[in-house]
Amino acid sequence: MQLKKFGGYQTTLAREIRFDGVGVHAGKPASLLLRPASADRGIVFRRTDETGREVEIPARFDYVVATDLCTVLGVDGLSVATVEHLMAALLALGVDNVDIEVEGPEVPILDGCSVTFVDGIQEAGLTVLASPRKVLRILKTVRVEQGDAFAELSPFEGCRYDVTIDFTDPVIGRQSYVFDLSAHGFRTELARARTFGFMSDVEKLWKIGFALGSSLENSVAVGEGRVMNPEGLRFPDEFARHKTLDAVGDLALAGAPFVGRYRSYKGGHRMNVAVLKALFADHAAYEFVSKSAVRREAGSAVMVAGSGLAAAPDI
Repeated sequence: MQLKKFGGYQTTLAREIRFDGVGVHAGKPASLLLRPASADRGIVFRRTDETGREVEIPARFDYVVATDLCTVLGVDGLSVATVEHLMAALLALGVDNVDIEVEGPEVPILDGCSVTFVDGIQEAGLTVLASPRKVLRILKTVRVEQGDAFAELSPFEGCRYDVTIDFTDPVIGRQSYVFDLSAHGFRTELARARTFGFMSDVEKLWKIGFALGSSLENSVAVGEGRVMNPEGLRFPDEFARHKTLDAVGDLALAGAPFVGRYRSYKGGHRMNVAVLKALFADHAAYEFVSKSAVRREAGSAVMVAGSGLAAAPDI
């Protein structure tokens, strides 16, 4: 599909998209129907319980109800889990408004990353709406810490993710990945990086109701001093890339693309959400501006006035 820039206006999907699969944690069938939505609607999940009661769950950090191994959004006892891979694809490809009907308790894990969501959005295409896009500008550094782990947001003329992971298992070890968000970069550098876990944790996770749908088809498994997947890794640093993908999806819960730098060490879903909460608790730390107010410095990889934040959308 030919790529082009849509500029500083909001977008939605050009048509409906459906994704079917299984939830990685509950192990139950999971389906999504993504529908076009009007300007200023944002991204909204819709869940229906056994009685037919339907609730809308906005894709925002203040609706996060759990961050154990995945990010879970919820309202009035209904929730949708593992939203981060879908949210990352929507943000990176510049989808501002969409209604998402969810069948089951989770977003389908598919192949453990974002590439199937990216392919579906590209195939459907986007529609430009009349309302200007708003972006979130970081004005001062906000940081959260837990032991030696931290996550922070700071001013930066672009949208940069700087993620470092540090595992005692030598198969992973310490890895760092720096990524300037763009649609093309997301497709080629992050979208195929899969979720991962340790074989030694599997029985423990099963006992508490997690990873029931996990398999070598949707996860990278580490055990016996090696990667257990027959095909090996898709990237030498696939572990760090996937943690970066998760950060893109979690920070999409700010409700708007951000202009700034995210940096973390030993971070994860909990700290990603915590740094958003810390940011919005300090009104001097951020501002919302129209896309036309964002300017690019010479040499910056993203943030071009009139070209769509994070190279989005270019479908």
